[in-house]
Amino acid sequence: MKASDASRTAPKIVIWEELFFDLTFVFALTQFSHLLHDEHGGWGIVRTLILFIPVYWAWGGVTLYANQRDLKSLVDRLGVLVLGLGSLLMALTIPHAYEDLGLLFVVVYLAARALLSFLALRGLPDWRSVFIGPYGVFLVTGPLLLTGALLHGTARIAFWAAAAATDLLSPWAGRYLVAPRRAQPLHYTHRYGLLIILVLGESMIQTGMVAAGGTLTPLRLTAIAAAYAVAAALWWTYFRYGLPEIRRALEVAPDQPDLRRAVLIYSHLLFSFGIVTTSVGLADAVLEPAGALTGDQAVLLFGGSALFLFTFAYTRWRMFREIAGICLGGGVVCFALVPLATLIPAVTAVAALLVVIGVTIAREALIKRRHARLPATASGPDEGLIDRGPISGE
Repeated sequence: MKASDASRTAPKIVIWEELFFDLTFVFALTQFSHLLHDEHGGWGIVRTLILFIPVYWAWGGVTLYANQRDLKSLVDRLGVLVLGLGSLLMALTIPHAYEDLGLLFVVVYLAARALLSFLALRGLPDWRSVFIGPYGVFLVTGPLLLTGALLHGTARIAFWAAAAATDLLSPWAGRYLVAPRRAQPLHYTHRYGLLIILVLGESMIQTGMVAAGGTLTPLRLTAIAAAYAVAAALWWTYFRYGLPEIRRALEVAPDQPDLRRAVLIYSHLLFSFGIVTTSVGLADAVLEPAGALTGDQAVLLFGGSALFLFTFAYTRWRMFREIAGICLGGGVVCFALVPLATLIPAVTAVAALLVVIGVTIAREALIKRRHARLPATASGPDEGLIDRGPISGE
């Protein structure tokens, strides 16, 4: 094979500009955690999620853009850096977006989306994508966001919630309006794996900041170790039993765009938000390890982990039409432990959560060994049950 042919067939990799762009997204994650710290209840979760969705969509847009273009030109590479600046400015406005910085949040967001659309669509012959494709959805959400920014209180929340819902529906609607394009699985799954690393890293930052502000007593050190173990267990579950299978499924799926929407775009929104809420609960437990968690704190801690496990079960079903009973059961147990967590020391609650996730990991290990001994079989018209042995490089 000629060198030029090898270069054309080489899998796409993540470039340094994308990693630099991710640094500003880490700051945004920290700001979302601060929002949840300030307002633990259900209303705080809703308000945070409404802001989280457009920021997540902006990150996903850059990921799609980088996946489907070579990004070799100076314009493309500088474009990613400028989009990083937009992400930084959006992150700065997040804590006060529902107050006096709402308009600035929207203006920066729309400017970044407009720039991304210009970069991604320039030179393409089909300009329908500007209006109905994944890059043009901001033309619909923009008026909703701007209207909300000019209003206050519940009215602002209502318009921004409508914009968030439009973002959520856009991939599903786009499948009927725009010809689907396959993504390069190695790059795409690598980017979403990096997203989970960023979110888990933010949880460690939150725990460390809380721990650094207090006395490192033996009980607090135990709580820190337990919180770290929970984050590590979530990492292990995702990267050992989730991401490798997602990558392989995308490589062989006949309808890759549809599967990609389900297991990457939608599922990783839930994965990442579940980890963010769990991290807030972990930080609260480290702050007062001997005291019991409040009801709202317990919901964040156990509810976030339950969301993670339920999402893991959904991806398993979506790829293999297989019911991940242990993950579903673990999620149910997490919710069942919420009332108990308000009666026992916070460090004990974190330890209980670790046991639940640990049992899930052990069960997944058994399933992986069992499937490694089975031949590949058909699972349905859209996906195949693929060999689940180790992936090279994993």
